[in-house]
Amino acid sequence: MRQLGMGSALDTLCGQSYGAKQYDMLGTHAQRAIFVLMLSSVPLAFVLAFTGQILTALGQNPEISYGAGTYARLLIPGLFAYGLLQCLTKFLQAQNIVHPLVVCSGVTLIFHILLCWFLVQSSGLGYRGAALATSVSYWFNVILLALYVKFSEAGRRSWQGWSRAVLKDVNLFLSLAIPSTFMTCSAWSTGHSRWWFSLQVFFQIQNWKLQFYPSA
Repeated sequence: MRQLGMGSALDTLCGQSYGAKQYDMLGTHAQRAIFVLMLSSVPLAFVLAFTGQILTALGQNPEISYGAGTYARLLIPGLFAYGLLQCLTKFLQAQNIVHPLVVCSGVTLIFHILLCWFLVQSSGLGYRGAALATSVSYWFNVILLALYVKFSEAGRRSWQGWSRAVLKDVNLFLSLAIPSTFMTCSAWSTGHSRWWFSLQVFFQIQNWKLQFYPSA
């Protein structure tokens, strides 16, 4: 949610640059977003790395906490890939490039289904395979879009290599990204689920093992 919200700042920045035909600025904005999202993902990665210990400290079942911690750690690579994916998606959408996004998403979906089947069922990794497949599939999608940006005419026009300019005007990006993040999280919490009620249910359940592995 945080990455989706922060990446939404590119809707404004890249849209304005594309409308003004400042195509070189499209790449600069995207690179700045990548820099900020990768940096901001580090603290969240630490939270995922210690999810098991956090749940145990909160009084949850140690066995379930261990499983949740293992699952969360395997999602860490996907966390960074998802941030990159949001930046590349917004970067291309601002240029009205939609068809390649659909194709890459479709190919990734097929890849993910096959990978899930192999890692979860065939290899016997179970829930660990599901988390690993999620991370790998995110990176697979990122690679497909990155290849399109590198070799397509539209990509070469607006992405002219990495520049130190990404370190400038970071505050401008944050001034749009932070409010957008809060708006996205607020819309999600009120429209699809209610975080507070979910947390209440989470802390009221006393026997997670019974919930997930009912006895015969």
